[in-house]
Amino acid sequence: MIRLRWLLVIFPVLVLLSFLFAEGTRTWEQSKFEELIKGTAKGVAVRSTGGLELAPAFTALSTTPSTYIWSIAADREGNLFAAAGSPARVYRITPDGKSTVIFEPQELQVQALVVDKNGVIYAATNPDGKVYKIDDHPASSSKDKKATDKPASDSLWSSSVYFEPGTKYIWDLVLDDGGNLYVATGDHGQIFRVTPKGEHSVFFQSDEAHIRVMAFDNKGNLIAGSDGSGLVYRISPGGEGFVLYSAPKKEITALAIDKTGNIYAAGVGEKHGGTGVPGFSSPVISMPPASSPAGPGSQGGIVITSAPASTPAPSISFPIPGAGTAGGSEIYRIAPDGSPSRLWSSREDIVYALAFDQRGRLLAGTGNRGHVFAISGEDEFTDLLKASATQVTAFANAPKGGLYASTSNLGKVFLLSATPESEGTYESDVFDAHIFSRWGRAEFRGAGNVELFARSGNVDNPDRNWSPWEKIDLRKDGAVSVPPARFIQWKAVLRSGDPAPRVESVTLNYLPKNVAPDFDDVTVQVGTRYQSLPKPPGGDTGAGNAQQPHFDTPPPTTHDRDSIGVKWSVHDDNDDQMIYSVYYRGDGDTRWLLLKDNLTDKFYSFDASLLPDGGYTIKVVASDAPSHSPEQALTAEKESARFEVDTTPPQIENLTASVEGDKIHVTFRVVDSFSNIKSADYSVDAGEWQFVEPVGQLSDSKTESYDFRAALPIPNPATAKTATAGQLEHVVVVRVYDRFDNMNSAKTVIRGK
Repeated sequence: MIRLRWLLVIFPVLVLLSFLFAEGTRTWEQSKFEELIKGTAKGVAVRSTGGLELAPAFTALSTTPSTYIWSIAADREGNLFAAAGSPARVYRITPDGKSTVIFEPQELQVQALVVDKNGVIYAATNPDGKVYKIDDHPASSSKDKKATDKPASDSLWSSSVYFEPGTKYIWDLVLDDGGNLYVATGDHGQIFRVTPKGEHSVFFQSDEAHIRVMAFDNKGNLIAGSDGSGLVYRISPGGEGFVLYSAPKKEITALAIDKTGNIYAAGVGEKHGGTGVPGFSSPVISMPPASSPAGPGSQGGIVITSAPASTPAPSISFPIPGAGTAGGSEIYRIAPDGSPSRLWSSREDIVYALAFDQRGRLLAGTGNRGHVFAISGEDEFTDLLKASATQVTAFANAPKGGLYASTSNLGKVFLLSATPESEGTYESDVFDAHIFSRWGRAEFRGAGNVELFARSGNVDNPDRNWSPWEKIDLRKDGAVSVPPARFIQWKAVLRSGDPAPRVESVTLNYLPKNVAPDFDDVTVQVGTRYQSLPKPPGGDTGAGNAQQPHFDTPPPTTHDRDSIGVKWSVHDDNDDQMIYSVYYRGDGDTRWLLLKDNLTDKFYSFDASLLPDGGYTIKVVASDAPSHSPEQALTAEKESARFEVDTTPPQIENLTASVEGDKIHVTFRVVDSFSNIKSADYSVDAGEWQFVEPVGQLSDSKTESYDFRAALPIPNPATAKTATAGQLEHVVVVRVYDRFDNMNSAKTVIRGK
């Protein structure tokens, strides 16, 4: 163990093993939020600005039989009351975690509750909302109350219907200083006020379908958030409403107000669009009675139906992960002067609850990953902790400055302490070096009492026979003494002290074992020229500094029958820089001759005339020398398929032509030094070219003979008066092609008689 009382930076590098600090040494650094959040934290928080710190102590207080806990409130003694659903109950949970069922209504959900100054509980149920008043018998005392490890019905508590607003949904309850109860409802977006004498009236009528949440500011105004248009209202004690903010999201799910009058509101759901059948809202979830088995279409006893658009129920209140909450959530801050700003947003997390911790930081309880975030400024936050449940749904004040936190899926209650954990651990994600590697020293930036460990393995799952955790001695040289392997992981153990432990960054040095480049293909195209690609701006074009891309870009090509293009595909598992050499060898030769070396492109073109007619093979040699010392550089080579070069046209021999009656008799012989004769044509007196077959018809040899007769051209009328066609002079031209389209021509003249 080490106790660091200053910022510790390890890495004056001492050269112990020379290979570790060759040009091929690489580093794996983790310091940013998006890197650290991939690890596993226990009692450790991850800051959005990067780094790790101890999280507040977070302990499970009680696990209830109910799936959902929607609302919690504490009395003066620190006893917690939880409104739950599936099954619908109100639980009384003592500070030491003993749980008692004090209320079991016929409705499906207990959605909200509050506790007044005298310890009287008001609980709202859904659907067909009612508000119940729950109280213990005046004659009873706390000593008479049952408190067992398992929730049990407590006969000392009585309940009665206190108020029926005549609406389907009741979403929230709050009390003012005078004991007046305010009831936020759905269907018609009304807020009712119920006096201590039980007299009730509509306090505020909105044009939204649902009023979802409420809170009082320090001036006695009621702040309310709606579902539909995502409105935040400020309602005066006289019931006069003013829209403070129209959020970009459709539903306001949580409110919190700080001591200076800043209003914080959480919004979820897309305001416009969405999927589903027109005229119907997002899925509404109803819980069947415990005696009813879950039928088809249910999800763990939850029956999903659709509600008409005139009375949509907010999806947030009966959560299915992802249902009706596309687009994640946002938190807005409305300043005392009314100016709004976006404080925080997430595409993955849905905010269900807001509260302040003892330090005045805004806490957000979220789903559907069960995270609690501490938000300290605009887009500055700490991923504080993760609950062992899907949604963190509510907060309430706890003794000694802590907070109670409730969850759903499963219905649990946790105690969030005002002090940090005494010890926390963080395990990084598994790093894949992609190749067997040697592990060098660790570089650590941080402070306080922090221990660092590492382990390695050759499979991506650390539970499958990795090496044991090895401590990294940061007081010395930070050597990582784990076996060479492909995968590695580090662990930090933070212990409380002065200064508080903190991890800013961890960097591991490693050297992948060098492997030779690996060729995929070498192709040769005769008659093709490749155009060089432009080099990256500012990059050195030398072989050792060539900026080679990870993905090959096909080079521009042009047709050039006098060129030969060579292209190859090769990769290096070390991602080393490579240089290439191109060789050729003719049929029957034993020696490879160099065409070009020190190439950085994966292609090369050259003049075909450099090679005499014949058959050839190209060999490309790849070397990773630019990334390694000479004794460690490796090469690989690959040969192309055999190809042929023929740049010499065939020769025409013994061309003769004579007039025989009304025909011209033509004979000639064609000889090519390398390839077969492909075709021949003739033209008489500049007429159109006419194809002619060789003797024997098949053109399949390097030597072909031609013997044919062609019709005499029709004489020009101007000359026909004085001479016949056979008496005129005629020009016979022949042209021939070999298999490589090399062409030659010749002519002969038939003199007139």
